[in-house]
Amino acid sequence: MSRNEAQTHGLNVPLLNGHASRETEGDMTLTVLGCGTLGIAILSGILTSLSSVSSSEPSPSSSGTATPSAQQEEDNIPSRVPSRFIACVTRDASAKRVKTALSSHLSSVTILQNENLKGVQQADVILLGCKPKNLKDGILREPGMREALKGKLVISILAGTSIEFLEENVYGPEASTAKDPFAEGRCRFVRVMPNTASLIRSSMTVIADSTPPLSTSQSSLVTWILSRIGRVVNLPPYMMDAATALCGSGPAFFALMLEAMADGAVAMGLPRAEAQKMAAQTMKGTAEMVLNGQHPALLREQVCTPGGCTAGGLQVLEDGKVRASVATGVRTASVAASRLGRGEQGVNGPR
Repeated sequence: MSRNEAQTHGLNVPLLNGHASRETEGDMTLTVLGCGTLGIAILSGILTSLSSVSSSEPSPSSSGTATPSAQQEEDNIPSRVPSRFIACVTRDASAKRVKTALSSHLSSVTILQNENLKGVQQADVILLGCKPKNLKDGILREPGMREALKGKLVISILAGTSIEFLEENVYGPEASTAKDPFAEGRCRFVRVMPNTASLIRSSMTVIADSTPPLSTSQSSLVTWILSRIGRVVNLPPYMMDAATALCGSGPAFFALMLEAMADGAVAMGLPRAEAQKMAAQTMKGTAEMVLNGQHPALLREQVCTPGGCTAGGLQVLEDGKVRASVATGVRTASVAASRLGRGEQGVNGPR
């Protein structure tokens, strides 16, 4: 891809391991617009990955089902990737939090406070990480923002926020995602949903299919960025609210169940620290078995011997409607995500 083609598609990105010719070389800047918990986690994952890019340690595959070899990982690297990063925040406390969290990478990170436009102007790719309600406050409509976004790739991690809503927020009701945004001089939005485990590069990130489809280079870049922080799957846009509830809210749901299991063990005499560690490792091991192809129902049956302690415990959980409560929690979070994406407040009020 020529330099002009790269600029047309918003991919002014630097070399990695000599994959591009010298004439196309140039620094790529990734700006996180609204660098909160997830933004920090994603930056940390990318920066950690870049710092160890020459290592042969394999990374999770984009399919979410296997771990590729070092050679496969090398083959999946885009020709150019980010090397400079900007974190945009509004409060002093947020700036300090970013500085502390990314202290070992500050040579590559610039922190801007209340300078969103400057951050976007200097970016080649933008990670939109603000709260959905900030869209109503006009974060993408301040003077000069439309021009600053022109021709750039914008990766949105906003819960419940569709590409159509983002397009209309910037370009008005006449915006149409049925046409090629780059051809019309607009930016290109991509909707994704990572989770907080990005901080330890164990996220489950969902990328929504785009219409029209991303080019091969754009898709490769988005997948590469997000696979730095864990596993990646692609799903149709209409499934994103459910994916947000399962993957985005999921860590909180699992943490509650883990805490409850540890509480039960503590009540029976185990020390708190040991109970928490044992519960966490048990949950992790179970998850690994499922990721390796074991069906949850079969796994449960293998542990549940007739007349045993597991059968008795499971009966209590089923009587307490734990299965139904967890499933309803995911469904409720999915509906709330959709409402939040429309800018609604009080989405968790009485039902």
